[in-house]
Amino acid sequence: MFKRGFKRCDDRRFARGDWVGMRHGGFRHSMRGGGGRLFDHGDLRLVILQLIADKPRYGYEIIKAIEERLAGTYSPSPGVVYPTLTMLEELGYATVSASEGAKRLYAITAEGRAFLDTNRAAVEAIFARIDEISAAQGGGPAPQILRAWHNLKLALRMRVARGPLSETQIQAIVDALDAAVAAVERS
Repeated sequence: MFKRGFKRCDDRRFARGDWVGMRHGGFRHSMRGGGGRLFDHGDLRLVILQLIADKPRYGYEIIKAIEERLAGTYSPSPGVVYPTLTMLEELGYATVSASEGAKRLYAITAEGRAFLDTNRAAVEAIFARIDEISAAQGGGPAPQILRAWHNLKLALRMRVARGPLSETQIQAIVDALDAAVAAVERS
């Protein structure tokens, strides 16, 4: 279902390699020549499994790690990552431990490592394609800048959603944004 005012592209289209940079209507055609796939069926499962093999991670950390590796051009949705993590757990490839409230920490199992080893050539090919996209983006913006950018957008959305702003509040927000713009332009 589409929300008014926002274009949406699901992860299947990205998996086919049709579009890169799918946030809020900011679509750009794939850098791989337009028709090739970045992720074939099951590739995201291997990417996630490799990431938790590198170190145990929370779902959000997995999303951010993929986004950083793709130089900010793609961020998998929680609606794709969390079901994949559940599937990996059900297959016996990952274990989950609860920590920090409701957050779940995912780690690889011995069966998961064996599955990765069996599919090592595919994993290396997937990460080579990811590195190719990242290099084509010139490495993309620094992850810290992406994080701060998204935090600012979220803070603005949340504040506006809380209700009407007074003229004083509006001016304070405008002044803060103008100061940030000036600081960015000076850097």
